[in-house]
Amino acid sequence: MEWLSMSRWSPYVVGAGIGLLSCIAFLLSNKPLGCSTAFARTSGMLELLFRGDKVKEKAYYQKFTPSVDWEWMLVAGLILGAFLSAVISSEFHVLLIPDIWADAAGDSAALRWVASLIGGIILGFGARWAGGCTSGHGISGTLQLTVSSWIAACCFFIGGIATAMLLFRVILGG
Repeated sequence: MEWLSMSRWSPYVVGAGIGLLSCIAFLLSNKPLGCSTAFARTSGMLELLFRGDKVKEKAYYQKFTPSVDWEWMLVAGLILGAFLSAVISSEFHVLLIPDIWADAAGDSAALRWVASLIGGIILGFGARWAGGCTSGHGISGTLQLTVSSWIAACCFFIGGIATAMLLFRVILGG
């Protein structure tokens, strides 16, 4: 069981594991892996706390009911698994400002949190607009040889590279 405490795993082994998990998901649920729907469901559950059953009248939440389902549990498992992996491999530590960010933008935690919040909102909006996130399109869609997912995956890479270049070279002066 020593392999559980490794700080880095082979991308080939991890890729094969994700492929196996995708096959199991299709077999058991007839649905592909994806994470963005779980976040949309979570926003609906939070909105339920403030607006009650009025949330269920929205067309979006009629299609994606604000409830805990297997995709939601998958995301919870990913978060818990990442935490446990970091603890078991002795790599866990709290890091508010990564070195690359501090070198480029300084050590302001507030700026880092605001940038992360804005980035997360944009990412969530884009994932819902594209009909899926990087795991939905990049893993499950490309696995099914879906043309739209291959286009989306290419755009993810192009957008990520362009954003990194813009953020670290132009805005942060890195």
